[in-house]
Amino acid sequence: MLEQRNPQLNRNGELIHLLSIDGLPREVLIQILDTAGTFLSVNDREVKKVPLLRGKSIFNLFFENSTRTRTTFEIAAKRLSADVINLDIARSSTAKGESLLDTIANLSAMHADMFIVRHGESGAPYLVARHCAPHVHVINAGDGRHAHPTQGLLDMYTIRHFKRDFTNLTVAIVGDIVHSRVARSDIHALTTLGVAEIRGVGPKTLVPGDLREMGVRVCHDMTEGIRGADVIIMLRLQNERMSGAMLPSAGEFFKSYGLTPEKLALAQPEAIVMHPGPINRGVEIHSDVADGKQSVILPQVTFGIAVRMAVMSIIAGNSA
Repeated sequence: MLEQRNPQLNRNGELIHLLSIDGLPREVLIQILDTAGTFLSVNDREVKKVPLLRGKSIFNLFFENSTRTRTTFEIAAKRLSADVINLDIARSSTAKGESLLDTIANLSAMHADMFIVRHGESGAPYLVARHCAPHVHVINAGDGRHAHPTQGLLDMYTIRHFKRDFTNLTVAIVGDIVHSRVARSDIHALTTLGVAEIRGVGPKTLVPGDLREMGVRVCHDMTEGIRGADVIIMLRLQNERMSGAMLPSAGEFFKSYGLTPEKLALAQPEAIVMHPGPINRGVEIHSDVADGKQSVILPQVTFGIAVRMAVMSIIAGNSA
């Protein structure tokens, strides 16, 4: 039986879509991280542009709200000199009943070169990638609970920037893991990059049952979960995705799983604190930690632009 090819890669193993970190070889992840490093200096220029995607049309298709991700994708595309079209989904034909695939077909007829897709349904970017023209590239900007690959990659860039090497690190991912596409992307990336230990920390209702199968050590006690950690990734409580009483209250959650200066002291002295944003102060993280010297939350945002520039430039240079 023929082995099914990864839909993200062409026959030469080059990246043509970015749909998930799961299944991507380590070399591809390293290529993206290395390329992102070359784009960081663009931020310091008087004219913050390079001509790599001049003449290319990139469509932002955000079927879910997002300020940070959408803005950083738009900035990244413009810094590559692309033409960026932000589709207003609330007023688009989709809101009038047009199917996702009909929307894609119509936009493809307008000579789109790349779609940045954020969707509430897991797998929607895969569907778009399967049905768009061969020359069109698709980047997943977050789909359901499934994946958020560029966030995972910018998290990896942040870790490498501050810690240099992945192989001896203990990384704790804390909070609402069950609803987090970021957590899944981070776990796949950390595993591929050879991190020594990954811990999933949270209450039983917010930690998925398959974490152990992914090689993650599950900790329901915060003290156990972050003791000796080199990297702590805090996650937002996604109340909009919760059904029923998954938590007694935000206050109770903070008492048990919120990151305070006292709890942070259990980690390694040089541990870094990360968060994909938006942060809920006093719910998952104390302000003294979010604004403290071990927080790298704002550098994550800066690195996100360079990482998204890297992904777009790499896939635009590869043909199906």
